Amino acid sequence: MSQNSVQSIERAFEIIEALAVEPKGLSITQLSQKLSLHKTTVHRILQTLLNRGYVQKDPQTLRYKLGVKFVEISSLYLNNIELRTEAHPFLRELVAMLNVTVHLAILDGCDVVYIDKIEQVNSIRLYSSIGKRVPAYCTALGKVMLSKFSDQEVEKILSTISLQSYTQNTITNIEKLVDEIRTVRDRGFAVDNEELQEGVRCIAAPIYDYRGEMIAAISISAPTSVLPPHKDAENAQKVVETAKKISHRLGYVEEKKI
Repeated sequence: MSQNSVQSIERAFEIIEALAVEPKGLSITQLSQKLSLHKTTVHRILQTLLNRGYVQKDPQTLRYKLGVKFVEISSLYLNNIELRTEAHPFLRELVAMLNVTVHLAILDGCDVVYIDKIEQVNSIRLYSSIGKRVPAYCTALGKVMLSKFSDQEVEKILSTISLQSYTQNTITNIEKLVDEIRTVRDRGFAVDNEELQEGVRCIAAPIYDYRGEMIAAISISAPTSVLPPHKDAENAQKVVETAKKISHRLGYVEEKKI
């Protein structure tokens, strides 16, 4: 990165920090004087921030304030902190109960992003770590979170990416994936049958927030000998129950079936 680029980034943060403490906003002239920057530089940076939603301009006063994009980012950050804090004790219980590795993840576009992981001692080495991204279509976590979308939305999402085969069990046909996710939606949990990593199976269930929106998912992962297919229903029940406990901690109220 060039020195000019670094300097522009630093100046952008100076402008953001200056606006953060001025609820009524600041004009270009005021920012220029406050930060000892040329008006042209301030205007150029503000225009970039404005285009991306990080600042907003009052058409009456011509003052600039922080934009709603910061609210969105802050909400996501705070939600993830709260989610990890509330979920962690339940994840530990699940690890102790089933002797498996447990993941907590969110969906970002077509990817799953791990935000917490608790590994059982002496467990098989999994290619996962907090912050890592993996494709949603070949993971239990991803399939369960894709199930919040309609069939048409799922098809549209999957059509934007290349469906790569990671193992001989990876589903790369969009129609089959839509059918699979429809099944996930009906039964309330998803299974990864060695679709991302040979010899490893996973079962995932959704987490809902106080609005009733699916915001994350948890999964258990282990060798096929620990999570054999004939025990999927039994193991899935424990994962679903744990996910429900976390959801309730986040304020979710399950609708009563009539």
